Amino acid sequence: MSQGRGNRRNRKYHDRDKINLGDKGREIMENISEDSLVVKQFRSYAAELDDKHDRYERIVKINRDIGIESKRIIFLLHTIDKESKQSTVLDAAKARLDNLAQKLFRNIAHELDGQDAYQYHRAYRAGLEEYVEALTFCEYLQNGDMHNWTTLEKTLTYCLTSSCPTNLSEQNTCKTTQVMITPTDYILGIADLTGELMRKCINNLAIGDVTSCYQTCNFVRKIYIAFLGYTSVVYNNEMNKKVITLKHSLTKMENACYTIKVRGSEIPKHMLVDVAIAAAEEYAAEDDEGYQAF
Repeated sequence: MSQGRGNRRNRKYHDRDKINLGDKGREIMENISEDSLVVKQFRSYAAELDDKHDRYERIVKINRDIGIESKRIIFLLHTIDKESKQSTVLDAAKARLDNLAQKLFRNIAHELDGQDAYQYHRAYRAGLEEYVEALTFCEYLQNGDMHNWTTLEKTLTYCLTSSCPTNLSEQNTCKTTQVMITPTDYILGIADLTGELMRKCINNLAIGDVTSCYQTCNFVRKIYIAFLGYTSVVYNNEMNKKVITLKHSLTKMENACYTIKVRGSEIPKHMLVDVAIAAAEEYAAEDDEGYQAF
């Protein structure tokens, strides 16, 4: 019975898609001249749409490469806990981040030159957020802090003339183009960063670096407080989901820090790290919004 209804529905749509021109309409279609202004205008519209779709697909391909490389940089940064030379890993990660900015993002900036960037924003937004996550993770590991989004905006601004420096921070007089970055893009990247900081905190516990675990936990707590203030005045469904994930990450870190700080004297030292890591996986049922630094 349902198959019959489906067939009738398909026939209805198929019949509706047919254009019944009639004799008079068919005669008009056959006599339309290619030199007509109307035909030329529609040919122009078709070429414009094709150009837009082709540009969008090119940006999507670049975005995919940015996302893959950004994830690889994040994995590289997590090896710092296992490497003896932290500076070597940070230098390698920074060089790869600079390469992303000077090549792939530069290509996106040239694609956006003279275009309405908002029409192509979704094509590269995911890769941009991954890049922000990798960049801020590297900055935190190097300096214990991170730059704001205006600094990133300057980094992804480029000169159009080949004789000028490649970066706006190095020149002030040439015509420029840039990758459009909204504050929301940067904030969403920071929300993803907190997940990597949670992994770093747990990894630090595994190697016995308790001090760094406390520092990272306090840093993520400050980010969470800032997100609560932002989401209280701006509604964004994607942002609210990330705040929930952020809170779960912070809860894991706080459980681990609580176990070490409060129960450290009760547990033998050789078992303390294992107990703290196990506590980090426990979900805190209480919805406590208190903020007390360790």
